[in-house]
Amino acid sequence: MPLLTLDTNLVLSAEQKAALPAALSAEVARLLGKPESYVMVIVRDNQAMTMGGSNEDSAYLQLKSLGLPENDTPDLSESLCDLLSASLGLATDRIYIEFFNPPRHLWGWNRGTFG
Repeated sequence: MPLLTLDTNLVLSAEQKAALPAALSAEVARLLGKPESYVMVIVRDNQAMTMGGSNEDSAYLQLKSLGLPENDTPDLSESLCDLLSASLGLATDRIYIEFFNPPRHLWGWNRGTFG
């Protein structure tokens, strides 16, 4: 049920496109204490993006998860920013993260919802 979407203006190599989703999936599962079998990661590179009026390397993440621990968002932000910085060389001040805790009845899966 966790979904992490990454949009970036970077052009990722084939190796990065293979490794990054797996690394993000494992990290989201670890951070949220949820089975990785429920985690979905979407990575979209080469997006037309500006941040602060500049088209320097940047990223926007959305993390949606049922029961997202809102008090933990500072730690989640730190971990995800550090992972992107280490794997892509992104400056952490060029990353925005939006967190969502959707109502269970508004999250569908397997012909039903979680609510």
